[in-house]
Amino acid sequence: MAKIELPDGNILEVADGSTVRDVAGRIGAGLAKAALAGKVNDKLVDLSSPVSGQVRLAVITDKDTDGLEIMRHSCAHVMAEAICSIWSGAKLVYGPTVRDGFYYDIDLDEAIRPEDFARIEEKMAEIAGADKPVERIELSRAKALERVSGDKYKKDNINRAEGDVISFYSHGDGFEDLCRGPHVPSTGRIGSFKVMSVAGAYWHGDASEKMLQRVYGTTWRTKKELDDYLTRLQEAKKRDHRVLGKQLDLFSFHDEGPGFAFLHANGMIIWNEIIDFWRSVHEKYGYVEIKTPVILNEELWHKSGHWDNYKENMYFTNVDGVNYAVKPMNCPGGLLVYKSRKHSYREFPMRVAELGLVHRNEASGQMHGLVRVRQFTQDDAHIFCTPEQIESEVTGVIELTMEMYKSFGFEDYHIELSTKPDKHIGSDEIWEISTEALAGALKHKGIEYKINAGDGAFYGPKIDFHIEDCLRRSWQLGTIQLDFSMPERFELVYTDKDNTQKVPVMIHRAILGSLERFLGILLEHYGGNMPLWLAPEQMRVLPISVKSNDYARKLQVQLTGSQLRCGLDTSDEKVGSKIARAHESKVGYMLIVGPKEVQSGTVGVRRRGNRETRSYKIADFISKVKCEIADKRVDLSL
Repeated sequence: MAKIELPDGNILEVADGSTVRDVAGRIGAGLAKAALAGKVNDKLVDLSSPVSGQVRLAVITDKDTDGLEIMRHSCAHVMAEAICSIWSGAKLVYGPTVRDGFYYDIDLDEAIRPEDFARIEEKMAEIAGADKPVERIELSRAKALERVSGDKYKKDNINRAEGDVISFYSHGDGFEDLCRGPHVPSTGRIGSFKVMSVAGAYWHGDASEKMLQRVYGTTWRTKKELDDYLTRLQEAKKRDHRVLGKQLDLFSFHDEGPGFAFLHANGMIIWNEIIDFWRSVHEKYGYVEIKTPVILNEELWHKSGHWDNYKENMYFTNVDGVNYAVKPMNCPGGLLVYKSRKHSYREFPMRVAELGLVHRNEASGQMHGLVRVRQFTQDDAHIFCTPEQIESEVTGVIELTMEMYKSFGFEDYHIELSTKPDKHIGSDEIWEISTEALAGALKHKGIEYKINAGDGAFYGPKIDFHIEDCLRRSWQLGTIQLDFSMPERFELVYTDKDNTQKVPVMIHRAILGSLERFLGILLEHYGGNMPLWLAPEQMRVLPISVKSNDYARKLQVQLTGSQLRCGLDTSDEKVGSKIARAHESKVGYMLIVGPKEVQSGTVGVRRRGNRETRSYKIADFISKVKCEIADKRVDLSL
């Protein structure tokens, strides 16, 4: 008999060889009907997979995140079948899931165009409506290669696959593709779908290979979820930070420096507000700030491990016959600062921050406004401490991170613990100690997290913070990385209590990550309607007529003298046009003044997005606005 440990801790005994579907049926008819797949000892499997011995098993439905991922993977196969049935010459390459959907790379001489999407969707609906059973076929590597003879793409995929068993999946009418699975039990379980776009993609990213067609799609549990997603996409287009950047005169990009952002005066106001706040919080948490050079010689990057593990992302130059690299990360410079003098355990923990300018060689096709650039400012810090201080220091970074995110209006986020990648430095023992230390800090704080296997930095495991914006998009921002290896490579030491020399532990951490990218995220999160403390123009004085211009100018001087960013519109247009222009410029408050305000020494205040105008004494208005800015409120309520 197989002993099945269920998620609630109960043990269920079933005959050896029973399938996940059988187990679901034993638990309840409702679960058996809803089941899409299973998770056996943390590995996702098909419903048809047998179980034996003593295992942990969870039945996966469409209510689970894994269930939606499986639906998307299966929908990719349904889309592939639809494309192959419409274009008989189509050759399938591979079709993975991506955030919110999936894609399939297709080798097809005829172009697939947006006007073809409806035809593809119609065929997909036909396949889904037939509810064809999805079956797994397992073969030896040799048999699998025989099965795909003549198909260079599938042969390549098999040769790259791990393990001795190669799996294929089929569903009705002879459709079959190489895939490791798992998949939904039948094509009718793929949810509500839509073909989204088509783009070009080279095989394995190699420009010397034939250009493939990459067809993107999405699927959701219900039609309502799909419609909500499409609505969010439309809203995201309106909030595109590249459009807002031009509209609000915040930044620009130029052919003379592709991937390098030019911040304008308005953009610099937001930038400096972010940095001023960043500095105040770091001072509160006991950090000091340093600055290190942008280029350092090649020898340093060999020593740090970047040359062997990150060289393809770096820029290089030569000065006086010596080879240099433009820094892609700030940590080696911080290590040199540490080495510039002797240190004692009494100084620990040392919290050393740097707003460091770094450069990374991004492919031209991957750059995207501010969120993917070649030059950016990283809000780094490196903490040097003893092993006993690791947990408390990581806990402190978590608390600092939460405080900063809340101030910017981000309170929805999840945390991932990323473990050892294939390309890494340091022993397995050091990696195990480091990973357990980070997990211990998260558990101490009572924070839920998920494991992101193999995605750690090359020098150590890391905790990553993923925020969610107002459109429910996830963005990876903060990171905490534990590093035992680099201090050893750089021969860092401190004098301990027993007067012996020991190697410190190094914690790498960033909170906002790339400041350029964070600015882009903020713009899209708020749709350009920045909280008052961040707004380039916090208020604008709008005189009703030329008769009120003198009073308006005096009011602007008074507000500007109170350290408020205040504009003035003395154009000859009607006040309605001035208000509309202020709305378009995303100004926080419109201060309307006419004869009544001149006589009473007051100001008419209209909040952005509100038609109501309220009268305030100038001193009272200034006081209220100052409180709003100091509190870093994320709305504009009076």
